[in-house]
Amino acid sequence: MAEGSNTDYVLSIEELTVSFDGFKAVDNVTMYVDKNELRVVIGPNGAGKTTLLDLICGKTSASSGFIKFNNHELTKMSEHQIVHAGVGRKFQTPSIYENLSVYENLEVSYPQARNVLSAIFFKTTDDIDKEIRRIAKEIFLDEHLNMEASLLSHGQKQWLEIGMLLIQDPELLMGGGGGGGGGRSVIVIEHDMDFVEKIASKVTVLHQGKLLAEGQMSEVKANPEVIEVYLGH
Repeated sequence: MAEGSNTDYVLSIEELTVSFDGFKAVDNVTMYVDKNELRVVIGPNGAGKTTLLDLICGKTSASSGFIKFNNHELTKMSEHQIVHAGVGRKFQTPSIYENLSVYENLEVSYPQARNVLSAIFFKTTDDIDKEIRRIAKEIFLDEHLNMEASLLSHGQKQWLEIGMLLIQDPELLMGGGGGGGGGRSVIVIEHDMDFVEKIASKVTVLHQGKLLAEGQMSEVKANPEVIEVYLGH
């Protein structure tokens, strides 16, 4: 597919390759993510999963290939421009404010409260309050809004971090471990196969930088190549 072509996918990755000193960390990967789809990317260590996310969010530059998000070509954009276009990213170590309550963590993540000066003069309106409570419900923390974040379990902290991204309303949310979010597309890197089975609509398996298999979890688990890669490690 040529660079100029448009698609209905929220994310189109075509022939994406990145080499570090001749080693192809991501090798000619093509994948398409639909609107509102939850896609889980799995694969053994060194499969290229994190590098793939780094490429999508602009942290790493592609050697060749295209990444289209809502038909914007991301490989030409800076990290900042990519975030602005609606791509959010969550990292494995939760970057929550431990000494603030769940409610306050969500409040300071609200787009208008993001820079420090506006945060000082920022007043929570009814609309924002409603949004905070809606997101809290989505991340299963609506009962814990007044709890200090440091007291949450590890899993709850991960959900809070997802909530802090959701309140910024990205159209595409990417991350490692945990996943969720209605009304947006989500790409999750996950190692826990049981968790994947619970959440995934479609699974992409990477191995040594290449796309090994893709489809429903049941199909992927029955794929002889996938079995060999996973059991062979």
